[in-house]
Amino acid sequence: MSLNISAKEIKPLRQNFGHIARRIGDNKPATRYQEAVYDVQPTTNFHYPPSWDPSRKIYDTARTAIVMQDWYSFTDPRQYYYTSYVAARAKQQEIMESNFELVEKHNLLQSLSAELADQIRQVLIPLRHYEYGANMNNQDICHRGYGTTITSVASYNGFDRIGMAQYVSRIALLLDGNEETSLNAAKVAWLEHPAWQGLRHAMEDSFVLDDWFEILMVQDVIMDGLLFPLIYERFISQVAAQGGSTFLMLTQFMNEWNEENTRWTNQLLKVTANESAENAALLAQWTQVWLARVDTALAPIAHLAFGDQGAEQLAAVKTELVARLAKQGVKV
Repeated sequence: MSLNISAKEIKPLRQNFGHIARRIGDNKPATRYQEAVYDVQPTTNFHYPPSWDPSRKIYDTARTAIVMQDWYSFTDPRQYYYTSYVAARAKQQEIMESNFELVEKHNLLQSLSAELADQIRQVLIPLRHYEYGANMNNQDICHRGYGTTITSVASYNGFDRIGMAQYVSRIALLLDGNEETSLNAAKVAWLEHPAWQGLRHAMEDSFVLDDWFEILMVQDVIMDGLLFPLIYERFISQVAAQGGSTFLMLTQFMNEWNEENTRWTNQLLKVTANESAENAALLAQWTQVWLARVDTALAPIAHLAFGDQGAEQLAAVKTELVARLAKQGVKV
């Protein structure tokens, strides 16, 4: 007796969900990213004026002065949705854990000069408080923003900022043999040292901005666009040249993250500025105001990091940021 088993192909009646089909067509299978972000934000159900702000709905385009015909015209060039984001960060976490373990196991910071270690404590460790503030801003963008392709990225950014704050804290513990001396000193510096008060003031003022897109510009474009190249690229390179090459490993994630951050903010600004002349003008206005303020706030920190060369280093970073924004249609 023989059995003949035949295979039959069953063609699905639909290739994707209706809300995805309306964007990419009926016969084109959706990617995981498209299924995870397109039109996920409620527009009918669970969409009403909340008691804490009855003048607007929970998800309301009026929460920003930026006007977009389609808030989903922006897509993350990294194609991050929860699974892909977690997988990418898990790999990076493994590398960073290996780096910290190597430094601690072999006591690689012992050969660091007292002068260089003190400079790192003054310049790098207070940034743990900056990162906590950046987390608050990005979670606020996620809370009040419009369009899942934007709010999801802001949420991931918030998680990343907590991670970077923890890395900076671990660097402080490595410097002090697991004592809290540098951590406590960094808190005092953030609250009281004159060099940090301009940045702290700007950060705290950004907490109370009403327009969530302006917060995004201030935090993820201007502040990060100046501070990360200044500290994690230029300052850490200077530290490495002076015998602190270990810090290239301990801050590896920060540099990789900044490259990612630049990619999605560039894309977002390009899409937004190209939407209308009014959008481009508003982005330029915000940039002009906050770029001047953050530049002034970072001047004393640049002096802590580079001494008499601080102004020159900060000016170079500012020029690079202005040129990058101009390519996206935001001309200051």
